[in-house]
Amino acid sequence: MYFVYIIKSKKNDSLYIGVTNEVTRRLREHNEGKTFSTKRYLPWYLVYVEGYYNK
Repeated sequence: MYFVYIIKSKKNDSLYIGVTNEVTRRLREHNEGKTFSTKRYLPWYLVYVEGYYNK
């Protein structure tokens, strides 16, 4: 299963939309600074998730 997710920065209220097959792991990667486009705005929290059977 795949998930569309939206996370929000606690630093400046920026939103980021992504797709993953494991939301918990992906959020952890964002908060560990492993994603170039989101590491400047740490920390992030999950605001929305929607599941799909295929990409």
